[in-house]
Formats: sequence, C-alpha cells, structure tokens
Amino acid sequence: MVPSRITNTSVYHLTQIPAGSDQTDVLVQQRVREVLVLFEAGYARVFLALLSFYLMPSSPWPAVFCYLLSALLDAFDGHAARALDQATKFGAMMDMLTDRCATMCLLVNLALLYPAYAFLFQLSMSLDIASHWLHLHSSTVKGSGSHKTIDLSGNPILRLYYTSKPVLFVMCAGNELFFCLLYILHHIQNPAGWLRPLLALCGAVSLLKAAISVLHLVTASQNMAALDAAERAKRL
Repeated sequence: MVPSRITNTSVYHLTQIPAGSDQTDVLVQQRVREVLVLFEAGYARVFLALLSFYLMPSSPWPAVFCYLLSALLDAFDGHAARALDQATKFGAMMDMLTDRCATMCLLVNLALLYPAYAFLFQLSMSLDIASHWLHLHSSTVKGSGSHKTIDLSGNPILRLYYTSKPVLFVMCAGNELFFCLLYILHHIQNPAGWLRPLLALCGAVSLLKAAISVLHLVTASQNMAALDAAERAKRL
C-alpha cells in the first residue's frame, strides 16, 4: 500500500498547530514514517547490495546479478518516484549513498583480485566519493534539492550529463558494467570472445566518467569558494 503524499496542505496544517502540542508530535511522527516508507524500494536496493557483498568472495555470478539488479532498481525507482510525486530528499540522499557504497565495496574486491592495480582502484574510490560528496554539499548549500539538480548556466559537460537521461544512463551503466566485467573475468577460465571487446568499450566509458568526476570536483570546489567569498563580502 502506497502511503499518502506529504503535500503542501499537510505542511500548512502542521504550522497551524501550536508547537509542542501532542497533536503536532503525532502528525510529525506520521509524516516521518511516511517519508521512511516511501523509500521502500531503496531498502530493497540496500539489501541486494549487501547480499552481493556477502556473495562476492565465493559466488561470482549471483553476486553480479544482485549487484546489477540493485543498480537497475535505482533508475526505475527514481523515475517512478518522480512520476508519482513521491520523491524525497531522504530518498535522493540514500540513493546516492547506496550507489557510492556499492561501487566502493566492488572496487575493494577488485583491489584484492588485482593487487597490481590496487592503487588505481583506490584512486577511483577516492575520486568517486570526494567528487560526489563535494558536489552534493555545494548543491545543498546553494539550495538544490538533489545532486542531480544543477545550475544550467554552469559547465556544459555536466549540464549534458545530468539533463540527458540517455547520457546519464549510458555513463553509469557502462562504468558499473566495466567493474563487474573485471570481477567476473577473474573467475572465468575461458571467457567468451566478445567479453574482451565489451570490457574495452566499458573501460572507455569508465575513463570518461572518471574525467566527469574530476569536473564535479573542480566545479563544486569553485561553487564552495564562491559561496565563501560571497559570505566574506557580506561581513565587510
């Protein structure tokens, strides 16, 4: 059963009740529960990701299946939430954290499987987390509701990345598939001939996404510096 949406009318009704009253506390708790329940598909993503991490050392195919299914749910769940006007800041934050943690844990496994390339996997983890965190923080400070809501007058590459759904999907899917292929190929004795070209193609996408992460980091740093400069100017 889908809970009722948190509407502007509901928020207005809350503001008309004296603060600290029992009725206010009950309504606030009800709205909090509704927000938590609206993320029900996100909890499935978290469960699948955790199951994937557990299976990675011993069961590569089920692990990859759970991992990719968790990633796919992100695309469909987000689209459905926006279509039904059930998107929440909590859901957007949890989706981003699930993505970052899932990719990080997969890269930890890859660093164990390919120790000669451990530094590159560590670098990829650091860049992914740092760029998304700083971009999300700068977006929040500027008042954006999500790290995917950007100033359209900003960097044209980031504008294309976030405003074109096909581009965003291809970049994210290609990046995740590249890491999954690296993981699964380690466990296959005689891989099919088409897997290597697919790995190379997805690797190119992953490198491009890494370059976009650098842009994230640079533009978010500039945004934060501009906000600091504006605040300092107000104090002078």
